[in-house]
Amino acid sequence: MAGEDEKREGKGFTVQDRRRFASDAGAAREEIPAAAETAGQATGDSGAEKTGRSSQESLPEINFSTFVISLSTQALMQLGEIANPLSGKVEPDVPAAKQMIDILGMLQEKSKGNLNSGEERLLEDILFDLRMKYVEAVKKK
Repeated sequence: MAGEDEKREGKGFTVQDRRRFASDAGAAREEIPAAAETAGQATGDSGAEKTGRSSQESLPEINFSTFVISLSTQALMQLGEIANPLSGKVEPDVPAAKQMIDILGMLQEKSKGNLNSGEERLLEDILFDLRMKYVEAVKKK
């Protein structure tokens, strides 16, 4: 798409850019467009029956930044920093958190030279924060 907020209309459907991150910098966008029922606008079907999700719960587009944030969220959950969304309980698993942090470190090493500056910074900042939280979690034991 030429622009981030570009819309093209034709033949009964609308294309909207709903990414959480700017495509050129990898940084979070200030305005995140509301989830629209784009899939069902032409037919009147929201698609919620097929996926079990409400029309407001659309999944974000997967790009490198959202993938890294997803992995870091799992590590935070395993470090006991956030509750498990399924059980609602804080369930620390420090060895699993270490493995997730190591996976992110491996991803950083293997993708070196292939990321834009925003993606590099995001990965660097996330790894620093997770490593510090891991050290704190190990000290508590």
